[in-house]
Amino acid sequence: MSTRCGYVAIVGRPNVGKSTLLNALLGQKISITSRKPQTTRHNLLGIKTTGSHQILFVDTPGIHLNEPKALNRYMNKSAKSALRDVDVLLFLLDRGKIGEDDQEVSRLFNQSKAKKVIVVNKIDLIENKNTLFPMLSRLQEKYPDVKL
Repeated sequence: MSTRCGYVAIVGRPNVGKSTLLNALLGQKISITSRKPQTTRHNLLGIKTTGSHQILFVDTPGIHLNEPKALNRYMNKSAKSALRDVDVLLFLLDRGKIGEDDQEVSRLFNQSKAKKVIVVNKIDLIENKNTLFPMLSRLQEKYPDVKL
């Protein structure tokens, strides 16, 4: 029996829910979560093993656009380093809203040669569920080669 292993980076703007998603995928809390931005300051590795398969998830700091603060530049560098050597990128969006920081993540996401998946988070907070399908359709148009 052969073992298969792959790296998956979770990327997105600050406070979109990357650490919460990692904890949910692993079924245990290994990453600190908080309403406060910049809680995750370094890439964090979480490992999920099922049978002969192993997924190494990389929880990244939130990516900021044109950030003058040294700490934020450091966190951007840390997050971007995770994008280079992964097999799959999970681009996490908050209810499908794309802001300026999301545009920067989107640019990096599109440049990657890794397989890509867009994860729309917090859809339970959308009051009018009738807007969900049109929003997902717009995302599919923007990223036609990406799984939603």
